[in-house]
Amino acid sequence: MLRSVLRSSSAAAAAGGRGSSLFSDLLFPPASSRAYAKAKTKAKTKAKTKTKAKTKTTTKGKNSRSVSADESAASVDDASHAFDGIDIEFERPTDPLPPTYDPALDVGPGGRPLFALTKSLAPLSRKEACSYVDFSLEEWNAMLPEGLPAGMKKEFEETRRCAVMVRQSFLDLRDNFRRIVDPPIHTGTKNSKKQIVLDGPVSCGKSIILAMLVHWARSEGWLVFYVPEGKEWTHGGFFYKNLHNEFWDTPVQAETILQNFLKFNEDRLQQLPCQIFDPILLGEGAGVGLMKNVDSMAMPEGSTLYDLIQTGITYTHAAVSVVVRLRKELSLVKDVPVLFAIDQYNNWFTFSEYHELLTWQSTRQIHAREVTTVNAYRSMMHDDMMVGAFSHSTAVGKLREELPDVPRGARLMLPRYTLDEAATVCHYYLRQSLIRRDSFSDEKWKKIYYLSNGNGSEMRWLAPFI
Repeated sequence: MLRSVLRSSSAAAAAGGRGSSLFSDLLFPPASSRAYAKAKTKAKTKAKTKTKAKTKTTTKGKNSRSVSADESAASVDDASHAFDGIDIEFERPTDPLPPTYDPALDVGPGGRPLFALTKSLAPLSRKEACSYVDFSLEEWNAMLPEGLPAGMKKEFEETRRCAVMVRQSFLDLRDNFRRIVDPPIHTGTKNSKKQIVLDGPVSCGKSIILAMLVHWARSEGWLVFYVPEGKEWTHGGFFYKNLHNEFWDTPVQAETILQNFLKFNEDRLQQLPCQIFDPILLGEGAGVGLMKNVDSMAMPEGSTLYDLIQTGITYTHAAVSVVVRLRKELSLVKDVPVLFAIDQYNNWFTFSEYHELLTWQSTRQIHAREVTTVNAYRSMMHDDMMVGAFSHSTAVGKLREELPDVPRGARLMLPRYTLDEAATVCHYYLRQSLIRRDSFSDEKWKKIYYLSNGNGSEMRWLAPFI
């Protein structure tokens, strides 16, 4: 969106005979200040030169008024074409990075330290807000084996470092759940919420804050059911009508859910016994239909949650029922704190990509709440700790303020970058050579902050133009 605005603004400025100092200073700096941005537009320039030559030949026979009109139109067209290369991916910085930690370089706004030297997110306090914590990619993948958010991976890739900024909104969210598990003597859990829905503008950091919360909770020994892509629960694979209720089973997704949950929590799950021993109902397997003469299977006495999950992975007919049973089992766990963390949570309040055949000429789109696995995990009307993060990148659309199965007041609006946070981000990009040091100034980074309105991904995209 920002790029289309830039194109239209440049065209309007050319038509009016004057340009914006903000755009000219930011987007057309001296060549030395954008050594990393070598757009491949030579072929386009040659093609435009040939087109202009043909235009001049055909306009010789016209009167002066038509010629001047054509020239003015051409100038506007040239101005709009000036931003054609803006969508071309610029080459990433190739300069060697400075040492990992250097006190002379690791300086944030006002001379404050840029990095909080800690190996965990647990000891961070308000003093470390607007600073970065640094983990290796191996550490992130080990703590979040289900997968990292797309925005986080993009940040790591372009900055060539796996560091995240400690924001006040993350500290507030972490302390909220910390008070629930370990309440202070004086205040208790009076102002704490067990169910929270993270909402906010596009690219305000909802998914990254949720991933940081999962990282912290697992480092504290919690059992976390983390879903980095809730949309995948309602898209792809096979879907079958459940024979025992009115829901729809998705055995492929159910098996993936169980495998992902097992990746980090295998050791802990082997120590947690099953508390429900009702027969597990069997449905249709992925591409293999129903089992003959068998409609249920029993879990033996003494089984653990690990055994339950292995049953769902081994037998595709039982996968969906095991996912549903696992939700009930986790609500009964008392030996360790349990947290449900669902990213792309808003996808569970709209339609799936599945369609039910009504007649040979009509179908009905199946809502996400009709999918068995989603129906088992979507509700927040319980006493368990649960966080759901909206993701506007999945183009679900705007949902109503009060959502079904969500307590009133559970939605928490996250802001985009504040001015102080934007200052830290730009100093970090300067540290990682996304911005050239000889062209960096407070005036310039504030321009990209106000131009992007605090949008994190747009600030990262605009930073090399300084």
